[in-house]
Amino acid sequence: MKDSIRHLIQQALTRLTAEGVLPEGLSPAIQVENTKDKSHGDFASNIALMLAKPAAMKPRELAEKLIAALPADPQIRKVDIAGPGFLNFFQNSDALAERLDAALADERLGVRKAGAPQRVVIDLSSPNLAKEMHVGHLRSTIIGDGVARVLEFLGDEVIRQNHVGDWGTQFGMLLAYLEEQPAAAESELADLEVFYRAAKKRFDESPEFADRARQLVVQLQAGDARCLDLWQRFNDISLSHCQKVYDRLGVKLSPADVKGESAYNAELPGIVAALRDQGLLTEDNGAQCVFLEEFKNAEGNPLPVIVQKAGGGYLYSTTDLAAMRFRSQVLQADRALYFVDQRQALHFQMVFEVARRAGFVPAAMQLEHMGFGTMNGADGRPFKTRDGGTVKLIDLLDEAEERAYTLVKGKNPTLAETELRQIARAVGIGAVKYADLSKHRTSDYSFNFEQMLSFEGNTAPYLLYAYTRVASVFRKLGRGVTEIDGRISLVAEQEQALAAKLAQFAEVLNNVADKGTPHLLCTYLYDLAGLFSSFYENCPILAAADEATQHSRLRLAALTGRTLQQGLQLLGLETLERM
Repeated sequence: MKDSIRHLIQQALTRLTAEGVLPEGLSPAIQVENTKDKSHGDFASNIALMLAKPAAMKPRELAEKLIAALPADPQIRKVDIAGPGFLNFFQNSDALAERLDAALADERLGVRKAGAPQRVVIDLSSPNLAKEMHVGHLRSTIIGDGVARVLEFLGDEVIRQNHVGDWGTQFGMLLAYLEEQPAAAESELADLEVFYRAAKKRFDESPEFADRARQLVVQLQAGDARCLDLWQRFNDISLSHCQKVYDRLGVKLSPADVKGESAYNAELPGIVAALRDQGLLTEDNGAQCVFLEEFKNAEGNPLPVIVQKAGGGYLYSTTDLAAMRFRSQVLQADRALYFVDQRQALHFQMVFEVARRAGFVPAAMQLEHMGFGTMNGADGRPFKTRDGGTVKLIDLLDEAEERAYTLVKGKNPTLAETELRQIARAVGIGAVKYADLSKHRTSDYSFNFEQMLSFEGNTAPYLLYAYTRVASVFRKLGRGVTEIDGRISLVAEQEQALAAKLAQFAEVLNNVADKGTPHLLCTYLYDLAGLFSSFYENCPILAAADEATQHSRLRLAALTGRTLQQGLQLLGLETLERM
């Protein structure tokens, strides 16, 4: 609807310019916002305030001329002037009801992408295979998964890329331990943390072992067949650990999406050569660097992007450049989104610029770092175990499910064990994911089981329960959400408020896709659930005064249920028919 209003305003501006009321050459960004107070209409624009000065008019005077120049539109009931010159647009309830009826009849709920479909690469999760996945990998995995799902729903072609850390000096240490104690290592590999700590202990205590580890790194990087075989074995086991976590989280990542650092190893000399050919390289203390004038340190000197160390080794920046070239030239991506810790912001700004200057990606390709904050404990510091170690992600999910099981069993002690476990899984895993997704991704947040498992407030249990309330209406009726005749009619205030919110679903999803911010969808679903609760309490559905009203309210309930379910599924949450 906002796009329609922008188009109407643009038509009015064009007409006023042609009539000489406005000067030529104005091309303002037309802002249209949802109003908070519905007595001021459904949408508002400050266009008259923006253009009053160049028009040499008072804002309210210009607002009057804009209203007079606006083309008639059946979607708009009236336009008023508020305050110093805001334009307030009131929707036509009958036209809104027609749109919602059309959305209910559409398997995609009337949702379409605002622009042309794109091919989008999503860089997400990216754990280091030297260790088991820990809580630090949660945000990259689930935020990236949520945005990828929304983009796919809108019609984009999404290519997931799990850029795992499967190459580097630490692998020499792990391979040396695997080689030295194959029997012990085999049992310890069931727990990668135990395996890593045992290998690190040998590395720290034995100079001979450390020398062997360094030698194996050299052999591995030189392509030694036996080293590569050991390395592949370790990676296969490590990736199987990761896949168990992905399956448990319900994220759309598979082994086919893995393209780690090692995949680009053979290309790295060519990356350095291409930068040299472009005249971008400078040698500094033996290292090969690209200096960018726009990025300076505290002393005002240009910061380097180091692509090759003095000893000939390569860095993350070299691998990232190779990945960008691959995603542009081979995958033919229009857009690449990187869900990586916010602390890497400067790194990505710099390598994005280097990639463009080197011609690895075209100017039209969008490169976007979708940075995120840290998940902290109650003390506000990064989440750790009681002894200060990292928390395994699988252990966190186990605890979430057990807490949810205790909670659900306390409320429903007569439910069968299998159903209790199913509900506990959906609530526990959903609570962990939703608590993260509902925060702005750039913010740090404190992990709190009690808050995230609460049935009050903006939580997964509250929203999952809100969906089951809708499902219960149709269970009592004995009919499905797609089996309701009639038409929607918006009479009561609560019906109109719920309808207006339902009509915003497509806009919200397009905003999530544009900004990579799933919290916007979480906030929308929470608001929608609250408006449905008000509607449910004030507008009898099954006990409606007449059949037409009952059908109308059932259709509103059906669209609410489908929107809640679709929204939760786009966030990667499993919905339940009853709790």
